[in-house]
Amino acid sequence: MTIADVQVQIQRICRPTFQSELQEALDAQLRTLAVTSIQAALEQALREELSAHLAQQAHPPYRSGYFQRQTDTLYGHIPNLSVPKLRTGNADRDWHILVRYQSALQGLLDRALYAYTLGLSVRDLQELLFLFMGHLFSASAVNRVTVAAQAPMDAWRQQPLRETPPIIIVDGVWVHIQYPTGETWVDKSGHTRRKTHSQERVILAALGVWPDHRHYLLHYEVALAEEATAWAAFWQHLLDRQLDAAAVQMVVSDGTKGLLEVLPTYLPQAQWQRCTVHKVRGFERYLRYRDLPTTDAQTGQPLTKEQATEQRRQQMKAEALDIFTAPTQVEAETRLAAFETKWANLEPEALHNFKWGIHRCFTFYQFAPELHELIRSSNLLERFFREFRNKSDEIGAFPNEDSCLAVFHLVMVREHAKHDRVDFAKTG
Repeated sequence: MTIADVQVQIQRICRPTFQSELQEALDAQLRTLAVTSIQAALEQALREELSAHLAQQAHPPYRSGYFQRQTDTLYGHIPNLSVPKLRTGNADRDWHILVRYQSALQGLLDRALYAYTLGLSVRDLQELLFLFMGHLFSASAVNRVTVAAQAPMDAWRQQPLRETPPIIIVDGVWVHIQYPTGETWVDKSGHTRRKTHSQERVILAALGVWPDHRHYLLHYEVALAEEATAWAAFWQHLLDRQLDAAAVQMVVSDGTKGLLEVLPTYLPQAQWQRCTVHKVRGFERYLRYRDLPTTDAQTGQPLTKEQATEQRRQQMKAEALDIFTAPTQVEAETRLAAFETKWANLEPEALHNFKWGIHRCFTFYQFAPELHELIRSSNLLERFFREFRNKSDEIGAFPNEDSCLAVFHLVMVREHAKHDRVDFAKTG
């Protein structure tokens, strides 16, 4: 990757979410994350510089803890930067890292670290730090910097929940992440590189909904697949964060079998609400398009087979979705009966698939009518996933799981701030 490629990539990744375009609440949160990341990177870089200095000494002095310094970043003040010190010779040492950072390259380094949390690879960051600092850090050193920079995000995922929502919507979004193969290769410069291979993983996520219409993301994690073992670990992690299993009354999801297997074990009081949108999508592949009309019923204009097929599909979808917009379950079941009568002879396979287990789609009627639109499907979570996909599609394959979760976290912060849900997930 050339320097020009890196520049274009930084501009492309940062443009949709950079601070100047965001609301004040989001700006404050991202600045806090950026300052924390920059401090972690500087402190790791100072330790690396001192280690390199000591390695050149025949009789190096002993280390002697740290002293505190203050410095300013593009995003805020660092009052307590930890600088490593030696038992002797501290006054004679010039810290090249701090001199370069404070003299001319502060804003560039800040933006580079911020860009990493939005998806730049470790190798990209290694190249950028070399340009900014004049010193080539090893890949392992850069990894230590980025891991430390992501500590605040990891801390959020481990904080205890202050309250448990009665309704939880869960779903997964698939991503590509690079994983080491165990093999190596030598680049043109003679450096040994680890071979990686892009693999599919799923980010499982839970969104809580409260009776007063509040809804926040509660938890997310990377898993191999949407299978029982992954969902079991997911719910156990939420219980470890003090989720009250007895307080969860309903879980909304698509028809994932692995989730249904473990729900009775981890949330014994919770009923299942089958996502109505996924239910309607499911019967489309069973449509056989028998006895298609040749003319439009409203305009009388002739229809091609393709037009008639699309009209049938859209009409059945609209009528099926309309069932779940009924104000009561009794009315919904009345609409279902009319739907069955209309389509039983034309689309029996699709109708059979739609009706199979449809009682699971009516669980939401046990809650207040004003909540129905929020909880009868997983649309609230799907909307967030669309925002994340916009970013992940630009990045392609994430360089590692940490980078993937960092982007997911920042998109979460951005979305909650956009919708005035700054105190997301009610964590401590």
